[in-house]
Amino acid sequence: MAEAKDTASIADFEKSLDELEKLVRDLEQGELSLEQSLSAFERGVKLTRECQQALKSAEQRVEQLIQSSDGTLETRPFSPDDNA
Repeated sequence: MAEAKDTASIADFEKSLDELEKLVRDLEQGELSLEQSLSAFERGVKLTRECQQALKSAEQRVEQLIQSSDGTLETRPFSPDDNA
């Protein structure tokens, strides 16, 4: 059940990120009216906050996964060469 929720969260994050990228493109083109620009900006701020919260939640899950058996957190910098 938790795996289905995780998959939905990832899908929601991806959908929000895609929408945010589209809003940025629309704003950068400069063809929106002032009202449309303000609306797009508001939506973008909301999406940004949702994405930040999703990333924070994912970070907390990762920390839980790497917690050692004695309860201490084993942190180390990420390295693309890590095969673990």
